[in-house]
Amino acid sequence: MEFVPHTDADDAAMLSVLGARSINDLFDQIPTAIRYEGSLEVPSGLSEPEVLRDLAALASRNRSADDLTCFLGAGAYDHHVPSMVWALLSRGEFATSYTPYQPELSQGVLQALFEYQTMVTEVTGLDISNASLYDGGSAVPEAVTMALAATKRRVAVLAGTVHPHYAQLMRTYARGPGIEVRTTEWGSDGRVDPSSLTTALDGAGALVVQHPNFLGVLEDVPELADATHAAGAKLIVHFDLTSAGILEAPGALGADIVVAEGQSLGNHLNFGGPYVGVIACRREDVRRLPGRLVGETVDRDGRRAFVLTLQAREQHIRREKATSNICTNQTLNALATAVTLAWLGPQGLRELGETCLAKAHYARERLLEIPGTSAAVDGPFFKEFAVRLPADPVRIGERAAADGFLAGLPVRTLMPDAGLDDVLLVAVTEKRSAAEIDAFAHSIARACKEES
Repeated sequence: MEFVPHTDADDAAMLSVLGARSINDLFDQIPTAIRYEGSLEVPSGLSEPEVLRDLAALASRNRSADDLTCFLGAGAYDHHVPSMVWALLSRGEFATSYTPYQPELSQGVLQALFEYQTMVTEVTGLDISNASLYDGGSAVPEAVTMALAATKRRVAVLAGTVHPHYAQLMRTYARGPGIEVRTTEWGSDGRVDPSSLTTALDGAGALVVQHPNFLGVLEDVPELADATHAAGAKLIVHFDLTSAGILEAPGALGADIVVAEGQSLGNHLNFGGPYVGVIACRREDVRRLPGRLVGETVDRDGRRAFVLTLQAREQHIRREKATSNICTNQTLNALATAVTLAWLGPQGLRELGETCLAKAHYARERLLEIPGTSAAVDGPFFKEFAVRLPADPVRIGERAAADGFLAGLPVRTLMPDAGLDDVLLVAVTEKRSAAEIDAFAHSIARACKEES
């Protein structure tokens, strides 16, 4: 049975106002050659149980990280999410919260966001954090617009080793305000080539680097900071939160603005989202910081209280003078990151980083034992690395999937012109066991032999 909300009388009244004789007259501008004449062969409706059964059958044709042992990363990582994180966040106070317009009624959420901001400043090594952005990708152009507003320049430089999706987002953002986007070269070690910086930074207001970068390699952030500051620009570093326990904070290395993807801490893969963007800056740039900022104050009785401060919501944006139109944040996902950081603590965060580091290096050693494989780049890495295979990495991935593994990312799918057609990008988190790594290496070795 079909349901049409309009009666014949309703249709006649609308057609009369429009000056049309029939519904078909509304489609006169569509050429008859491309119009479909006749009745569509639409099957009859299904009951709810039938629909659920069909959807379940369709879903079962997919194989996810829940079904396969995951060595795929490239920006979204299969880390352990403690059960207590979402058990806590499922409480109504968190799950139903939106905008704390009335701080007197929102002290709990505001305090939690204030604690999130405090933790972010500690792991980034900077002064100020906001209450989060949408994701780690869009955080890059948001940071760039901040830096260009501060330096009063219109040129941004992206390291050639920045995630291609982040670079694509930056170029999209750049179209409206007319920002020129340049890209640096990178060397055999998978790092930014310092010799390409002098020309690239001429007249630029920002340099964006990723640390670890898209290929998993650690950049020489202090060297890049010196070059950037000598050119009068600001350094923006996109880093991995799970490395914070073993790597020096980017702010301490010279970064002016730090951004990150918060998915790795407390948020499941979620089929690609929602995720949470992290951003922090030095005090001098706080008035350019997009989104919400929770501040601490006292109420009229002198009691500790929290409010939104330096707001940049729609009603406050100053048209063309605004550096961003971001007016909200990912509260629930940000709080998942905060709860996870609190659960880990400094020692737990260090152990997480050390575990990922050790397991990734073990996995790389096992893969390099396969005849015909080699390191695609030879720079230092954290939990992700690139290896050259003696066969097509796409085909190798398909064979590995049949063995129960998400093998990694064929790099050419995102960097088709980088000369990395035979390269597989592999990520190893704390969830992977030595037995899984050994089985994965065996699967890749057999696939390479069969494909060669």
